[in-house]
Amino acid sequence: MSALVVGLASPDHTSQKVWGLVGAAGYACAALVAARSSTPWARTPAVVAATGAAAIPLLYLSVIGRAQMEVGVVERAADLLFSTGTPYNPAPHAVRDFNPYLPGMALFGIPHLLFGDTPFAGARVWFLVGFLAAVAGAVRVLTSGGDLATEPSGTARGAAAGVTGAVWLIACPVVALPLSIGGVDPPVIGLLCLALAFTQRGRAGRAGLVVGVAAVLKWTAWPAIPVIVAVLAVRSGRRAAFRCAAAATGLVALAITPAVLVDTSAFYQNVVLYPLGLGPTASSAQSPLLGHLIVLLLPHGKAVTTALIALSAVGMGASLLVRPPRSTVAAADRLALGLLLAIALSPATRIGYAIYPIFLIAWPRFTARLSADRPATPPAASEPPHQRRTVASHLRTATPATPATPAAPAAPATAGPLPPHRSPAGRDARRRPRRQDHESGARHSVGADDSRRAG
Repeated sequence: MSALVVGLASPDHTSQKVWGLVGAAGYACAALVAARSSTPWARTPAVVAATGAAAIPLLYLSVIGRAQMEVGVVERAADLLFSTGTPYNPAPHAVRDFNPYLPGMALFGIPHLLFGDTPFAGARVWFLVGFLAAVAGAVRVLTSGGDLATEPSGTARGAAAGVTGAVWLIACPVVALPLSIGGVDPPVIGLLCLALAFTQRGRAGRAGLVVGVAAVLKWTAWPAIPVIVAVLAVRSGRRAAFRCAAAATGLVALAITPAVLVDTSAFYQNVVLYPLGLGPTASSAQSPLLGHLIVLLLPHGKAVTTALIALSAVGMGASLLVRPPRSTVAAADRLALGLLLAIALSPATRIGYAIYPIFLIAWPRFTARLSADRPATPPAASEPPHQRRTVASHLRTATPATPATPAAPAAPATAGPLPPHRSPAGRDARRRPRRQDHESGARHSVGADDSRRAG
């Protein structure tokens, strides 16, 4: 229904309208397949939904050359980067002249720079490739290891569940839409998922590098750095947290500093003023959220929204110090809340940014199920537990701490039936120590007499 609403409500000759109409048909086919499937959330309807709502619209829009405006912005940023040394237009006037992304995003436009206007050299295709590679890497990190449960066919159950869950997430409308029309957010969210996977595994250095790469693409990944550092400090200690923070901030500084030094004014106009709606040119990213309404209804509304964003950032930072998250699920929830506040309070934002909180809330819970999908180690012994406990208790009490008085001979084996909770092994273990005690007691008595005679 959501795809059909988007298709009918969008203007003609837009990529959103194409996606809505084609995606609605894909979701309808997936619903029919799911109705005939006996397994809930099976892989086949997920594949049908992802194909109809993401793959087919992407291919069609790539062939006809229709894409979101961000695709052209990124491709032009790559041209500027190799011709001027900075991906930013020094004198932007129209909306298409601005590049609100960080320097790393220009890398997705390099294939277009090299191969021209071929369908599969566009930045949109490489946004998809980056997203799929990051999500596949996250699933591999979480399911790697030799202790995964297996299906009767021999495949790892965790890996199979990981692939199926990832396909369902890709089929979600808030993910399929930007993947099809060329949104820049999917590769960022994919890298955040990979960073959370490394965090869950306790690999602080790799988590820092991955979240640093995401932070080089877009500012929406910046809040993830302190959140991941906080959860690593709780789970792995201060050294791991410092290693993650150093890797992330070092990579961000290394990527952003050259662009700032080449043309500070261009960087400030494109990356700071324009996304916040503080420049002379209004951003096209406008939705009727709280920040946009404040700008429209209140005097000095832009200053008010900037102050509110700063206060929310301070509040989120304080919460990380006072009550740091202790799991990746809690860390993702905290990050989703921070991004939700920033999205709602920003004067220039889009409803499509909802991909961040939705994906961050769903993905860690799915990966927590993946990590829990591991069998317990079976007991090494073959005896029942109550028999092992009985034998162990007799063995612990077999050798007395002090010399014992010679004991009476043990009763014959035919004296009577064994109690139901004792095995023959337990009876033997109970008898042998008594004969040993008798011999050791006798030796001790002889030793004591010799010591008295020696005295």
